[in-house]
Amino acid sequence: MMRLPLAIPLLALALAVPAQAQEDDGAQWWSHVQAIANDGMEGRGTGTPGYDRAADYVIGQFKALGLKPMGVDGYKQPVAFVEQVIQSDQSSAFLVGPQGEQRLAVPGDLIISGGGGPVPEQIDAPMVFAGYGLHLPEAGYDDFAGLDLKGKLVVVLSGGPADISGALKSHARSERAKYLASQGAVGLISLVTPGQVEIPWNRRINLAGAPALYYADASLRETDTPFLGAQLDPAKSALLFAGSGHDFAAIAAAADASAPLTGFPLVQRLKATVAATRQNLSSPNLIAVMPGSDPILRNEYIVLSAHLDGYGIGTPVKGDGIYNGAFDNASGVASLLEIGRALKAGKVKPKRSILFAIVTAEEKGLLGSRYFARRPTVPATAMVADLNFDMALPIFPLTSVTPIGYDQSSLGQDAAAVSAAMNLPITPDPFPNRNVFIRSDQYAFIREGIPALFFKYGFKANTPEAETEKAWRANLYHSPFDDLNQPVLPAETAKLNAYVTAVTLRVANAADRPRWNEDSFFKRFAQ
Repeated sequence: MMRLPLAIPLLALALAVPAQAQEDDGAQWWSHVQAIANDGMEGRGTGTPGYDRAADYVIGQFKALGLKPMGVDGYKQPVAFVEQVIQSDQSSAFLVGPQGEQRLAVPGDLIISGGGGPVPEQIDAPMVFAGYGLHLPEAGYDDFAGLDLKGKLVVVLSGGPADISGALKSHARSERAKYLASQGAVGLISLVTPGQVEIPWNRRINLAGAPALYYADASLRETDTPFLGAQLDPAKSALLFAGSGHDFAAIAAAADASAPLTGFPLVQRLKATVAATRQNLSSPNLIAVMPGSDPILRNEYIVLSAHLDGYGIGTPVKGDGIYNGAFDNASGVASLLEIGRALKAGKVKPKRSILFAIVTAEEKGLLGSRYFARRPTVPATAMVADLNFDMALPIFPLTSVTPIGYDQSSLGQDAAAVSAAMNLPITPDPFPNRNVFIRSDQYAFIREGIPALFFKYGFKANTPEAETEKAWRANLYHSPFDDLNQPVLPAETAKLNAYVTAVTLRVANAADRPRWNEDSFFKRFAQ
């Protein structure tokens, strides 16, 4: 474990970073990570004994901090799920076209998703290519316009037009299955260009057998009818375009350049049989509160969120089948515990209440945070901001920050003020097409109209830091090697924790609650 010295300029009293944060070498943060991500927690799969053991540790820390329980059952807010596991050895898929049938190995070529809702047992449907698959009529853009979607499997490609913000593209992707189902489509096949691959396909195959979840309460699901979601091996994507008169390599090159794409019917159709097993399970969100110091403002809440769940025990890689999730996301939970410790010890107390939401089932589709945001244990309109931690990677020095969403609300001004005081400038998201705006729990709160930030180490594209981050994602992300043995810089995370502590205090003690920017697309969700 590597350690770097920590040096942070003292903030003005208004920002009020607790004194001990200035001297923190991250040792306490790392001890939390060790407790949450050790092998005994068995990867913290949602609904497993390992998750429950990790939850008990977090609850113990809540009690030690003097945080009050705000769940339904003490600190716990149970969430009921259906666990669905795709039985790949009993499933099959074929491309059917003018040249006959071609088998697609499941999951070797085609990975079928078990999330969202019950999968259809049989599919035999024509396919249509819909470009980037973005439905944004408000922005004057719609990849589905003019396409016949009823009864179709819709094929979409990664990326999007450069002149549409990453936030809007991410939002459109999050709504895609719901919209397509409403138009009568029977499923969605997602393709990634070879140039945009984030996780190698063989590692995706390793995760394909992991249990998926959807809400037991059908009213909370995105679709109310069986809908097929699938991904195709990037090396096999051209098969879908055979006989269409369109060259997939040229389409992929256009997507990599964010050039316009035009949709068209495909000659191939997909015929598939999908076998799945299902069982009911429950897993809790963990909710606690640090009451605010102001008799009026204490009735409003700043939510600090992070997910506790991981991938549990899965396909062994080099003999290791425990997907520990040390950085993803024991590190985020540990950061919230340390921020809570700093807030409690600080001389300046938050006027608004600080609500800690350690949520379940993020890896299954943000299900725990969506449940809490839709069914909060405090008045929904009293939650004024969400500050989210997920997989901030302490693998290079922290010299700037990327608070995802800073350009959407007044929270960006708060982040910028703290950045100026702490000499940690804001760097824009270097890879907006990764969809990070919708890939963690802050998005559940945004959808309910609550401004949010999602904190990341800042770096620019085409830098050594970008290469380090890319290598981590390619080799360790969602693998058994995101464990306690990887190189880590705890003191750098202590700097980020101090930064977020300062942002939290600034927002908690401001006279006005955060507000969406007038030109923000997400302002429409405000209550």
